[in-house]
Parts: sequence; structure tokens; C-alpha cells
Amino acid sequence: MAKPKKLPSNTIASNKKARFDFFIEEDFEAGIALEGWEVKSMRAGRAHLKEAYVGIKNGELYLLGAHLTPLVSASTHVTANPIRERKLLMKGYEISRLIGQVERAGYTLAPLELYWKRGRAKLKVGLAKGKKQHDKRASIKDRDWKREQRRVLKSG
Repeated sequence: MAKPKKLPSNTIASNKKARFDFFIEEDFEAGIALEGWEVKSMRAGRAHLKEAYVGIKNGELYLLGAHLTPLVSASTHVTANPIRERKLLMKGYEISRLIGQVERAGYTLAPLELYWKRGRAKLKVGLAKGKKQHDKRASIKDRDWKREQRRVLKSG
């Protein structure tokens, strides 16, 4: 049985499904506005990006659908909402460029990876185009072929 891949020590969560569903053209780094209990749960590794996406509201970017499971001991006086909207922090010109690409060129913004950088939580956002079904099948075929090549080289 294959071992699960270990994430680098600074990586909190990654969205492998995004790379399968989209062609990632470019990626950007964004900060996230978090509450204290969210930081604690991220440090405990309780973050999931599987069904998350980046949305645009009033000219700002938000991380939607990301699930941060609250710790039992994190807070007694705050009611935690694990899937609340979290504002993404980027430069104004980057935000306006991304919004323009999404609205005019038909791109999508996909969260790729959540990680620590100098003690702050960062999100890697990908500017992406959706894959068609035949593209996904080609990706699966390539992945299987590479796996078979590694197996043959390993045994030979």
C-alpha cells in the first residue's frame, strides 16, 4: 500500500483537486484575515480546502467554503463558525487585475495551498481555467503512465 505523501512542515492544507479540475495559469500569494481560534485550529492541522473557492464581493476577495474545525479548548466566549467567509489580503492592483481576469476573460480563482510564512497564514490562489472531461481523462492517463514507468525502472 502506498504511503500518504507528507506535506512540507510549513504547509497547513493543500487542494489537490484544484490541480485536477483546472489548468493553473498563474498563482498569487494572499494573506487571510483570521480570528484567534482559527489560527489555533490551523496550528493543530484542522484546516480543509477541498471544497473551498475564492469569491468576489464588493471589489474584495473572500475565501469561501474552507473548513476550519474549531478546537474544543480554543475559546469559551466566541461561537465558532467553521465555514465563515474569510477576507483575503492582497495589494489593490493585484485584486483589480484578478477581478478583471475573472469577469472579462472567464478565469476562476481557486485556492491551492494554505501555509505559514514568517508566522503568518498565507493562501496560494491560482488563476485557473476549467478543464473539460477529456482533459481530465488525459491527466489520469498521464499519471498512470508515469506511475507505471517508475514501477518498471524500480524493478529493473
